[in-house]
Amino acid sequence: MANVYDTLLERGYIKQLTHEEEMKKILENEKVTFYIGFDPTADSLHIGHFIAMMFMAHMQRAGHRPIALVGGGTAMIGDPSGKTDMRKMLSKEEIDYNISCIKSQLSKLIDFTDDKAILENNANWLLNLNYVDFIRDIGVHFSVNRMLTAECFKQRLEKGLSFLEFNYMLMQGYDFLVLNEKYGCTMQLGGDDQWSNILAGMELIRRKEGKSSYGMTCTLLTNSEGKKMGKTENGALWLDADKTSPYDFYQYWRNVSDSDVERCLSLLTFVPMDEVRRLSALKDAEINEAKKVLAFEVTKLIHGEEEAVKAQTAAEALFGGGTNLSNVPTVFIPVDMKSALLMDILVYTKILPSKAEARRLIEQGGLTINDKKIEDKNATLLEEDFKEGSVLIKRGKKKYYSLTIE
Repeated sequence: MANVYDTLLERGYIKQLTHEEEMKKILENEKVTFYIGFDPTADSLHIGHFIAMMFMAHMQRAGHRPIALVGGGTAMIGDPSGKTDMRKMLSKEEIDYNISCIKSQLSKLIDFTDDKAILENNANWLLNLNYVDFIRDIGVHFSVNRMLTAECFKQRLEKGLSFLEFNYMLMQGYDFLVLNEKYGCTMQLGGDDQWSNILAGMELIRRKEGKSSYGMTCTLLTNSEGKKMGKTENGALWLDADKTSPYDFYQYWRNVSDSDVERCLSLLTFVPMDEVRRLSALKDAEINEAKKVLAFEVTKLIHGEEEAVKAQTAAEALFGGGTNLSNVPTVFIPVDMKSALLMDILVYTKILPSKAEARRLIEQGGLTINDKKIEDKNATLLEEDFKEGSVLIKRGKKKYYSLTIE
């Protein structure tokens, strides 16, 4: 069995781990059952979760068994880790719907057939707990003094940490204990912001069961300046095609900074590291070839090869001087809006969120229609603009839309 530790280390995943030499031997000689948690706080995962999915996929490909734990129970409280404000509390119905969406996205990278991976929901054991029994049996093993030193709580103490959230560490520690008892799960993986919670679960298993367990965190997805990646003008870079189109998803990776190419290829694709290093060493205009590989490979993993090809074709048509615009994101207006103000059309199609922003875009010279710059804020579309059947709208330098009459 190949030692996945070496793969994870080479590709830059490992941030912290608890027993380095021991874990290296275990990962090389045993089949490990491990888990990563996903809070179902939205009906789609975003690119920040994708790195955890890749972490799991590398482990599974090396012969280890993942447990994807969706936090149907903990989502009813909210994890304070990495947050400066208390999260919105969701209803059980909202959480269940989100879980169903997340499962299909996880399945794109993780093989759940024949017990190769497990999807669990901590609502199965958390929602029926007796609080007094839980505090007597589990809470007794947690030191409040030690909990208050955890980074996830220190950030919140200044603004106020609710007792509701203070329970989160106990609940996540209990998750690890339950999975250890139920599935023989001996390792928890997660983002580096989960380090304190992982240690708490390990300590609980040691105290309750007298067993060894292990923890490992992966680096968070940041750029060369240390800022989190995956933020767009419209918010998060979602894995759901209805929230972030495959074209916009492709374009995000096509336009990353030159200095971020190697990191993204290493963490977000399965491209062999020899090829990653070759591509990342390209200079000046040639680095665009590496960015094309990055954009195609990441889009293929999330949206499938067909959508990746469409996105690539659309991008080449627009930026390479081609004419095939069939895969550019399409927006629609009703026929009676054909002669409306361009500002109204931009807002109606959600190309821009408000007339004020539409006006600002025009005043700054950032709007073109069929390659013609629009300078009049009261401009309307003309019949001749539709001579090709649709209108090509360019917003800023790189955002394109094909406008069509419904």
